[in-house]
Amino acid sequence: MSSAELSQSTPAALRRSGPIIAWQPALASLAWLMAGGLTRFYSDATRHWPLTDSLANAELAAAVAIAALALAGVRLPELNRRLRHASAWLIALGLLLALWELGTAKLALLPVPFFAPPQTLVAVYVNDWARLLDSLAHSALLLGTGVITGAACGFVAGVAMGWSSAVGYWLHPVLRILGPVPSTALLPLCFFLFPSSWSASVFLIALATWFPVTVLTWSGVTSVDKAYYDVARTLGAKPWFLIRRVAIPAAMPHVFVGVFMGLGASFSTLVVAEMMGVKSGIGWYLQWAQGWAAYANMYAALLLMAVCCSGLICALFKVRDRLLAWQKGTVKW
Repeated sequence: MSSAELSQSTPAALRRSGPIIAWQPALASLAWLMAGGLTRFYSDATRHWPLTDSLANAELAAAVAIAALALAGVRLPELNRRLRHASAWLIALGLLLALWELGTAKLALLPVPFFAPPQTLVAVYVNDWARLLDSLAHSALLLGTGVITGAACGFVAGVAMGWSSAVGYWLHPVLRILGPVPSTALLPLCFFLFPSSWSASVFLIALATWFPVTVLTWSGVTSVDKAYYDVARTLGAKPWFLIRRVAIPAAMPHVFVGVFMGLGASFSTLVVAEMMGVKSGIGWYLQWAQGWAAYANMYAALLLMAVCCSGLICALFKVRDRLLAWQKGTVKW
């Protein structure tokens, strides 16, 4: 096949992107290879940290995996595109891990135990996984109960405020009073009013979720084009039909934004609430780790919480994209 025919048979996107095997994945593989070599062959400064070899093996395996994906991307354009898109982050994470290892375990530039090397976090996940998993399960139950309760109440309140001026007259001052107050500021009062610390924590998480969902749902309902209502009324629609079939579907993008904001606020409330009167949970685990100066355990719990929060937000995006697929092209997300 001639070069002209080869050029015509190559997709335009790949021709514009330069060589078929891009240099970004190669740099990412090199960054992880450097991190693994540094971890394995550079001697520790003060003592030999546990699971150093295991961490080095994992970093070298990541370098090999990235290189293998880059080679597979030669025949799989979609894989090549996704890998090139993620290459910048892969390079940054490999370099950051190498700098973290160098500044803590290898050169001891950062004081121990306040700054733990990465292999100590691996040791926490290996040795203390049962307690972490139990804490995560309790936090998930508490967070899920509070977020679902707060989102449901906020959705109903927001729709009611947006649809009825009478409801808005009574609820709007409540929003103006409770909105600026952080949920954690009500912690002493809630522990006095509620029969258990668990119910008080659920209320605080629900309150942190309720406010943004209410405000964004209210804004979404009030911003619906009045022409939609006029057309539906012309066809004989009743008020309940207008709420279910016109107001709520048109306001759903705003509702999901409120849920995103409420989920972020609920995580911070969860950690503070679990530091008071509970015997398991991520917040309790953080307080226990701080009390024993086990900062590696604290960092491991924070990393686990960040991963879980990111996973929940990604799952929520997937749900939004599936439920609101019919609005693509008419609403900017």
